[in-house]
Amino acid sequence: MIWLLMFWEFFKAGLFAVGGGLATLPFLYDISQRTGWFTSEDIANMIAISESTPGPLGVNMATYAGFQALGIPGGIFTTLSLTAPALIVITIVYAVLTKFRESEVVKKIFYGLRPASTALITAAGLGVAKVALLNLPLYGNTGFMTDLFRIQSIILAVLVYMGLKKFRWHPVAYIAISAVAGIVFSM
Repeated sequence: MIWLLMFWEFFKAGLFAVGGGLATLPFLYDISQRTGWFTSEDIANMIAISESTPGPLGVNMATYAGFQALGIPGGIFTTLSLTAPALIVITIVYAVLTKFRESEVVKKIFYGLRPASTALITAAGLGVAKVALLNLPLYGNTGFMTDLFRIQSIILAVLVYMGLKKFRWHPVAYIAISAVAGIVFSM
């Protein structure tokens, strides 16, 4: 039964996560809360691993989530579950677009999808920032404002941002530097 439920959950995520990999994050948080297959901390790890490995972010996260829940077969299964809607939709859209390429309705539909994609990506970014930069469980236990923030993570995020703006190195360099910082500073 878990296989059918996992297929359905990741199929829905693949169908409605308009805007790419980060848009799948709200779906992953929802799946996590409802099923308990993985935690918010696992999602943070999924993002870190998915960003540092080749391939689309959403697919990598689905693979990781399936692997966490059901091992290697689960990773393969969730990857197929997440990508199946895209294959179906792309096939249908291609058939429609070639027929109605210049249609004003089609142009308006795509224009309307942009804000939805922006909102999903923003929600995902805020969710990642919350897990990476805030320590809500510790703050909930102590109530001290100093325990709310993960200071080392915030400093690293600011340094990476400044480095991106100033040096424009390849993203892999920032990923590698951040991984080393995580090891050295036990982040």
